[in-house]
Amino acid sequence: MDKYIWADPAQGSAFPVARPGYPIIAASAFVTLILALIGLKCLTLSALFVTGFICAFFRDPDRVTPDIENAVICPADGRVVSASVVKENPFVTGPCMKVGIFMNVFNVHVNRIPVNGVIESITYRPGRFLPADKTEASTKNEHNAIVIKMEDGTRVGVVQIAGLVARRIICRKAESDSVAAGSRFGMICFGSRVDLYLPPDTRITVSAGEKVKAGSTIIGYLKKEDVSA
Repeated sequence: MDKYIWADPAQGSAFPVARPGYPIIAASAFVTLILALIGLKCLTLSALFVTGFICAFFRDPDRVTPDIENAVICPADGRVVSASVVKENPFVTGPCMKVGIFMNVFNVHVNRIPVNGVIESITYRPGRFLPADKTEASTKNEHNAIVIKMEDGTRVGVVQIAGLVARRIICRKAESDSVAAGSRFGMICFGSRVDLYLPPDTRITVSAGEKVKAGSTIIGYLKKEDVSA
């Protein structure tokens, strides 16, 4: 029987909301209240709908994570748009298995760590805001790249990529932080993409078009070997 763990402590809330959403929700709720007080019913209903949508967008449900050796845990909710080997990339040296996950505005946008390890580097790059489901968005769009070094020396890259309407990438980790698979590390606001860069011999268990969940879905399994450097 598979074992599951809480990578983060349970929040104890029926509808947990990510902290970056608090000021936006508060502002929208305030506008809704003002419209209601001055009697603009149609605008009040519209503002109430917008507030509800923002609350839904920033939802942050607790997730249990499979505790399986060498499993790569999904970093984002959404749809797999690519899963193939790339000869080179700007984030992890050498050929890699690249898995791209596209998040639409209805998905949970909180991102989670794919493997246990230590953050070796975090690199932010400004860029364009092309549709996040396009291949060229991986390197041309604004992005934040995290490289995690595992205990055996394996390096895994996870890249937060801004999208057509996304204008804010949030990362709450720092270099040298120890991280656990399935734990939260940040989010991207309003439509985006997350790419994983794994060793080329990783056995991938998802395919293009498949829907996945951050912290719960297993993306694949790393080949066990000593690659320490």
